[in-house]
Amino acid sequence: MTLMRKIKPYALHLIIMGVGILMLYPVLWMISSSFKPTNQIFTQSGLWPSSFTFEHYHDGWFGLRNVEFGRFFLNSFLLCLVAVLGTVVSSSMAAFAFARIEFPLRKLWFALMLGTFMLPGHVTLIPQYTIFHEIGWVDTFLPLTVPKFFADAFYVFLMVQFIRGIPKELDESAAIDGCGWFTLYFKIILPLATPALMTAAIFTFMATWDDFFGQLIYLSDIKKFTVPLGLRLFLDSTGNSNWGAVFAMSVLSVVPSLIVYFMGQKYFTEGIATTGLKG
Repeated sequence: MTLMRKIKPYALHLIIMGVGILMLYPVLWMISSSFKPTNQIFTQSGLWPSSFTFEHYHDGWFGLRNVEFGRFFLNSFLLCLVAVLGTVVSSSMAAFAFARIEFPLRKLWFALMLGTFMLPGHVTLIPQYTIFHEIGWVDTFLPLTVPKFFADAFYVFLMVQFIRGIPKELDESAAIDGCGWFTLYFKIILPLATPALMTAAIFTFMATWDDFFGQLIYLSDIKKFTVPLGLRLFLDSTGNSNWGAVFAMSVLSVVPSLIVYFMGQKYFTEGIATTGLKG
């Protein structure tokens, strides 16, 4: 019995490691394939290439319709920067209002707001596209950035849960010192809500960086394409797809998300834990 108790933790860790390796295998295969010659990508079964080549990275970066792949990275970074800024600012202000300010029908408006993020995005896609087309925003970054400045229901809910956990005695102390709502928001709530803000920022960055469908709908000029749309250009319906370049650029496209996640991992974990959500 004592032996079983000693073995059980090690067996559990081995199982977890095995599952983790299975989950990582597609990523490892993608990285390996980015260094294999084209004729070995789908014929060689092992992960370790028999011969290494870097031509896929060169071809993927420079060999796409006279547009460097770096242009797509720049467009994606621009979209992510504006989206993160808009989401964090607008959602935090709305969350502060719902969590701290008493106004008529507050609970009703909060419930209606929660109802909006229960709607699938495809339900509102056609009306939104019609509106953006009528005002001339199609084939620009505006449909992908401007809505971010009008608060996202999910992030408002996440931040409301966090702000409610901040003691209201701080509000009372600030009011005694003569602080108004804006001062309370900027100097008291925002610094204390940093984990929730970072969580919203990381979620927004990853969602915007990985978005394909929305960018496919609104962007048609190749010079405005983002990384997901740029990867699609390597695929040919006639069967002449440049898979080596696809895998090479896919490896590079994963790097920014990993960097952002690991840089904000501390705040991300704390923000998820203190808002009542499960990761």
